[in-house]
Amino acid sequence: MTRTPGPTLQHLFSQGRITRHAILIDPADQTPEMAAKRCVAAVSAGSQMVLVGGSSDTDMSNVHNTVVAIKEALELISWAATQDSESNEEEWKIPVVLFPQGAAALSPAADAITFMMLMNSRNPDFLVGEQVRGAPFIRKAGIETLPMGYVVCAPGGRVGEVGSADLVEATQTNLAAAYAITAESYGFELLYLEAGSGAHTPVNPNLITAAREACDLVLIVGGGIRDGATARLAAQAGADWIITGNLTESFDDADELQQVISEFIREMNS
Repeated sequence: MTRTPGPTLQHLFSQGRITRHAILIDPADQTPEMAAKRCVAAVSAGSQMVLVGGSSDTDMSNVHNTVVAIKEALELISWAATQDSESNEEEWKIPVVLFPQGAAALSPAADAITFMMLMNSRNPDFLVGEQVRGAPFIRKAGIETLPMGYVVCAPGGRVGEVGSADLVEATQTNLAAAYAITAESYGFELLYLEAGSGAHTPVNPNLITAAREACDLVLIVGGGIRDGATARLAAQAGADWIITGNLTESFDDADELQQVISEFIREMNS
């Protein structure tokens, strides 16, 4: 039976090869109210997806409360846009997607979930174990699944340690291509190359290019990207989406954050 792409997957594939920006919110590092405030600023600046998760300190409670706060904030502004003839409500209909550290950090309120395999993990829990534990909850909640291969590249950071990953080094372009081919052969729709949250260096552009040339999946890149110039290198190498998290957490002032992300996106696609 052919699987019909859901609305979030269609959103991820749309706009061809124009590189887009997404914000990653870690519920363990901020209140739901602050998370919602930062998301509104990011979407105002041009971010087109919100990911929630990514920490070993997340759980069902803080993830769910954060997802609900973000969705309510975006829906309120979307409704307000319908009352203003000069506003476009569609700009605020941004998917809120779970990016979970495991089956114990989910929310039924999310639009979708990155249903991922940490492909270069030595721990079977991250290959299939956590997915098996979380699948019944996801099916019951009716959350759209986004099949994704997740590959941790050097330096790897905390996710490389926790995920017991055999890191893909900067020179291993053939290995990056092999992971991309494998992900596509498994039937995944997305491939995420991750350098690690707060990494001192991003994914090497040569690895991105190798993966891009080897597959036709939506290619997501994150970790260690702190400015638009670095994002532009990833975009030019073939990334469809750039994810930033720590950058967002550096700002509590919404206007300042909006200005920073606006400039980031402008430079990324310049």
